[in-house]
Amino acid sequence: QPQLVQSGGGLVQPGGSLRLSCAASEFSSDDHAFCWFRQAPGKEREGVSCISPGGDNTNYADSVKGRFTISRDDAKNTVYLQMNSLKPEDTAVYFCASGWHSTYWVPTFDDYEYDNWGQGTQVTVSS
Repeated sequence: QPQLVQSGGGLVQPGGSLRLSCAASEFSSDDHAFCWFRQAPGKEREGVSCISPGGDNTNYADSVKGRFTISRDDAKNTVYLQMNSLKPEDTAVYFCASGWHSTYWVPTFDDYEYDNWGQGTQVTVSS
């Protein structure tokens, strides 16, 4: 059973940094695109950042551009989301997701493109 196991997250002060990890289990990450989504209380889930198989293509929500960086280490079957300059509005439950796609596929925030989902991890930005 393919699984995505998330780690990282927690409580951080505004301006701080956190790194989220998403480890693929029971499948190889090489041919999967990955995407991070988040859902804040009372709001719809939104896409944050995605990366294509191989890592040549990435995209970011406007709200996190210049602050968040997505990366992947296929040798470790793991994808990361480095979050810097965190703001209170970044507070949410963060989910990673993966789906099989070609290397040339440009990732989108359409959640139907991803069929494996992590368990979610809370990120709270507060002083």
